[in-house]
Amino acid sequence: MSKPLNRVFSGVQPTGNLHLGNYLGAIKRFVELQNSHECIYCVVDMHAITVWQDPAELRQSTREVTATFIACGIDPAKHIVFNQSQVQEHAELAWVFNCVARMGWLNRMTQFKEKAGKHKENASVGLFAYPALMAADILVYRATHVPVGDDQKQHLELSRDIAQKFNVDFEASIAEAGFEDGFFPLPEPLITGHATRVMSFRDGNNKMSKSDPSDMSRINLTDDADAIAKKIRKAKTDPEPLPGDTDGFEGRPEAENLVGIFAALQDSSPQDVLNTYGGGQFSGLKSDLADLAVEKLGPIGAETARLIADPGHIDAVLKDGAERARAIAEPIMRDVKKIVGFVGG
Repeated sequence: MSKPLNRVFSGVQPTGNLHLGNYLGAIKRFVELQNSHECIYCVVDMHAITVWQDPAELRQSTREVTATFIACGIDPAKHIVFNQSQVQEHAELAWVFNCVARMGWLNRMTQFKEKAGKHKENASVGLFAYPALMAADILVYRATHVPVGDDQKQHLELSRDIAQKFNVDFEASIAEAGFEDGFFPLPEPLITGHATRVMSFRDGNNKMSKSDPSDMSRINLTDDADAIAKKIRKAKTDPEPLPGDTDGFEGRPEAENLVGIFAALQDSSPQDVLNTYGGGQFSGLKSDLADLAVEKLGPIGAETARLIADPGHIDAVLKDGAERARAIAEPIMRDVKKIVGFVGG
């Protein structure tokens, strides 16, 4: 039996207030990948509840992320857009993977250490084990590629480790079921483009985040043109002219961030931007960057607002996507049950 070719899976947590970092680091490439891959894009609401969520806000945020996907150019008719909790196979495979993954592997996950902080004993079991669910998200579709940022590469490596261990642990059963060269593919990362890690406008050493108390630290995808331009004009810089080449970014994180954002928005490279603005002051770069950001992001905010105003339509998109996702996941999960020895699998 053959494995799927060029199937992409990726998910975004429904935490609300998606910002420029989410767009350039993830959603923009989701849109581009539609031209070359079979794409499955998921709003991962089950991951969201690893920390407590207000139920009404979780529902609203799930719809907002879905609306933003569509507003950015993801086509839910040609590809699959759904929310995780509507496809039960994610949770089923996650339990199998909980029994395949090793405690030592999960103990090494840096994101758990960062999110749990000094109070690990009070963290939920779900927060500790969610990398196994992330592996299930990918592998329940036998996806071959995952677009990831630098902060997610460790989790993708774990997904590959789990897939490989499953293939080894159940090698005989997998062969008996008619699968050659293992059952699960080892998913490959897709890391492309510039500004995959967008930093705060207040501090170029910190990642752009919705949790930053200063709204001036980020561009929200729902910001209007005036807000976008104001935030770029007031973004922190240093007193030196812009460097002539990228080697000059050392020790200048704010300069690197603004140039990287400019490059990503116009689909060029940081060096291309410096060829135009190198040696000049930040004011010229900022003015043109504000115009470019308004041109690229303004229509996204307007379309997102229009879509959110019709939650029934968003729910219908998610329901249709979940049915199509289950059509792929259900037979794969049926094979998993048979492979591991469940009666009725």
